[in-house]
Amino acid sequence: MSAPRIDAHQHFWQLARGDYGWLTPELALIVRDFTPDDLAPLLARHGIVGTILVQAAPTEAETRFLLDTAAQTPFVAGVVGWTDFDARDVAEAIAALAADPLLVGLRPMVHDIADDGWLARPELAPAFEAMIAQGLVFDALLKPRHIPAALSLLQRHPQLPVVIDHAAKPDLTNPDLAGWRDGISALAAHPQAFCKLSGLVTEAAPDWTLETLRPAVDHLLASFGPDRLIFGSDWPVLTLRADYASWFDTATALLCGCGDAEREAIFGGNAARLYLSRGRQP
Repeated sequence: MSAPRIDAHQHFWQLARGDYGWLTPELALIVRDFTPDDLAPLLARHGIVGTILVQAAPTEAETRFLLDTAAQTPFVAGVVGWTDFDARDVAEAIAALAADPLLVGLRPMVHDIADDGWLARPELAPAFEAMIAQGLVFDALLKPRHIPAALSLLQRHPQLPVVIDHAAKPDLTNPDLAGWRDGISALAAHPQAFCKLSGLVTEAAPDWTLETLRPAVDHLLASFGPDRLIFGSDWPVLTLRADYASWFDTATALLCGCGDAEREAIFGGNAARLYLSRGRQP
């Protein structure tokens, strides 16, 4: 039996909620509401039966909104939410959120935090220990400059499953990827680290092609292997550079060297294995 196809990284938002500070006028194409009704036909067109819905605002109010949305949206298999990792009562806050079985992970917006070494702070240990206790996944929203701190996190908490969002956002407008490649190799050396094949087109120039992305994707596949690489769309942020079909077809083409079972793992099986000990099966 083949694994169900899962889009392991997508967003919804309602602007009137008022906590999406990063949605500024220069992102005009996506400064509008995005709802399950917008995504459903795109998923159906590609045989995708489940998604992981990821936070887009640094508030617990948005996480509650996403959990409510997920409860009413059968294709959402789980939610990666947000809480304040610096709060004194973070363990209690994580336990309260995790009381909802649709919460499968948490994601601080690391790339917006001024301290590039924030992830390495020992004061965050109670948050990570609470995540381990609740069976949650840590989504790491990184840029290459955050990789050293992420390595410290992986070393300190080897029982915490960590997924690197958007392959740590390599600058695909620059052909010199040596520093990023070294960082990815170091992250992948930790067996609890996974990586999302997502968000790459928005790190490339508007005229990107399949060959623009190939060096990065080849390195991700060589580093993490097909058993720790996970497909995601990053819709609707994706639409700043491509439509859903273009990204799905590009990812499929870039993985043409994989066997059928390996592609099934990347396009769904790995996401189910990583996230869906909680959540619901698609």
